[in-house]
Amino acid sequence: MDRYQRQTMLPEIGEAGQQDLRAARVLVVGAGGLGSTVLPLLVGAGVGFIRLYDGDRVELHNLHRQTLFDMADIGEPKVSAARRALIQRNPDCEIDARAQVLSASLLPEALDSIDLVIDAADNFAITYQLSDACLLRSLPLVCASVLGRKGYVGGFCGGAPGYRALFPQLPTTAGNCSTAGVMGPAVAMLGALQAQIALSLLLKLTPSPLGCMIHCDFINWHLRQFRFDDAPEPEVPGIPFIDLPMLTADDCIVELRSREEAPVSVAEGVQRILPQQIADWQPPADQRIVLVCASGMRAAQAAERLQKRGFPRLALMAANSL
Repeated sequence: MDRYQRQTMLPEIGEAGQQDLRAARVLVVGAGGLGSTVLPLLVGAGVGFIRLYDGDRVELHNLHRQTLFDMADIGEPKVSAARRALIQRNPDCEIDARAQVLSASLLPEALDSIDLVIDAADNFAITYQLSDACLLRSLPLVCASVLGRKGYVGGFCGGAPGYRALFPQLPTTAGNCSTAGVMGPAVAMLGALQAQIALSLLLKLTPSPLGCMIHCDFINWHLRQFRFDDAPEPEVPGIPFIDLPMLTADDCIVELRSREEAPVSVAEGVQRILPQQIADWQPPADQRIVLVCASGMRAAQAAERLQKRGFPRLALMAANSL
């Protein structure tokens, strides 16, 4: 029996749709919990090319939700273990596995010849970078985030509004799986929705999932959907994230973390200014100000204050994403 017989028998797919999937080129950012569900579903459906970025290694505490891996994979780069498992599932699919964190300077190469992007990193700094890049290139972007027993998934860019249209500013506080915990089935549900949205976009099914957001609450058992097709993009462009290769000798680099939190900063000669001191700090008028913290959230808040004071040359750096 043909591998794809059960989906090609659907009139909206057929042999023509299967050929579209075979020709598709997808970027997946993250091989963790979301990626562990997204990737096998894309490979199972016959997506021909997947470029995968993740800089982590498999750890024991990953296994309860990252079902692509097993005990034998512990200590191995996630992308290597993922590539092996995916090729075992479908050797006809090409997996371009890159064992590195996707950061700003790598985006042009990562997005080269890509048809669709899946953000499975569950990292705000990466999400904003991907959205800005995809909006500029009119590439569809499928984002998801999950914490505890709640999450959301949405289709952005590619003709729909970008992520900043719904979330113009980074959150002021945010937990993550390491600090707040998460249930494996909740992660798998959101990952499966990402895969379904991605396949629907590649097959050009209607109505389009671009401009659609789905909230999943597995505490109160609510699934709510809304459309944001007409959400306006922010009038003021978002402050960009950069990474180490994008620093210049003329930048004024401000480290917002204390020496206790970050004994070594991202570069030599940084200024150490705590977030509560930003209001009284007088920045140089002739330099770009690069604000550094762990996740980017404190940097974004400090940048907003400086922007309101009339300093437009700003950039953010999330040290945990470098």
